[in-house]
Amino acid sequence: MTTYREAGVDIQIGEQVVDEIKPLVRKTFTPGVLTDIGSFGAFFQPDFARYSEPVLVSSVDGVGTKLKVAFQVDRHDTVGQDLVNHCVNDIAVCGAEPLFFLDYFATGRLVPHVARDVISGFSKACVENGCALIGGETAEMPDLYQQGEYDLAGTIVGVVDRNAIIDGARIESGDVLIGIRSTGLHTNGFSLARSVLFSKYSVSDAPECLSGRTIGDVLLDVHRSYLRLIRGLVAGPADVRGLVHVTGGGIPGNAARIVPDGLSADFNYDSWQRPPIFKLIQETGNVPEIDMRKTFNLGIGLIIIVHPDDKHNVTTYCMEKGEESVMMGSIRVN
Repeated sequence: MTTYREAGVDIQIGEQVVDEIKPLVRKTFTPGVLTDIGSFGAFFQPDFARYSEPVLVSSVDGVGTKLKVAFQVDRHDTVGQDLVNHCVNDIAVCGAEPLFFLDYFATGRLVPHVARDVISGFSKACVENGCALIGGETAEMPDLYQQGEYDLAGTIVGVVDRNAIIDGARIESGDVLIGIRSTGLHTNGFSLARSVLFSKYSVSDAPECLSGRTIGDVLLDVHRSYLRLIRGLVAGPADVRGLVHVTGGGIPGNAARIVPDGLSADFNYDSWQRPPIFKLIQETGNVPEIDMRKTFNLGIGLIIIVHPDDKHNVTTYCMEKGEESVMMGSIRVN
């Protein structure tokens, strides 16, 4: 006779994890949440009173092979924040406000403290972004994942008034591109970064260029949220014509997603100083510049596109909020 536990799935541990994370999840609940965790479906009652024509906006993503670094360092409290912030940014650049988030956590064997750390990251980022963590799935699948490994995915749902959608349609030739700093690699390019860096270094090495920090710590810097900055900009300082969340595909690939046909984004890559981790990657692996540009954010995580007359308003607002902005290019006719 073989039990489910002997086959590799311990239901009791799963129930223990659910009990431990309930307080973390409840911290994220907003007035629209109607159910506690554990229901077959998560119920959310949105308040659309301030919207004239509300449109739901959704996005789904993962953390990618950044998880491999978390496994090596044995630190799991940041990748949950990465996932939430990445998803929030994806809808925030469309002009949307996040409503709720759902997660998927899959592993070979459930380790309670690891699951708790990951979900605490979800909770922390949801609270910071004002969205509710209303549901998720924790799957234990022996033989599918190696010992000590797991995978994450998340879905965000938000809302924007139809007439306030930011989709780049109003971008014109001559508009300027203003960059906002990233916190390192965010959640993209880790397959290349790991291949290069770990051919020479370990996660505990601290090259001089990283100012005493280890490679593991720098690579695990949290993918930041730009929601508050975007919210403030859209509220009045400038007529924002386009917003770019720089993720997979780098600066040129993501800008191309919103620039209208017949126009191109022209970037001056010498207009800002890249964080040291990017130089370390490029020099260690002799990575071609074109690959660097197509793979990494190179220190710019958000791009704001406005008419030249609004340039001063944006840069002044950013400075007031403690953000370093970079004039990084303009829009031109092909």
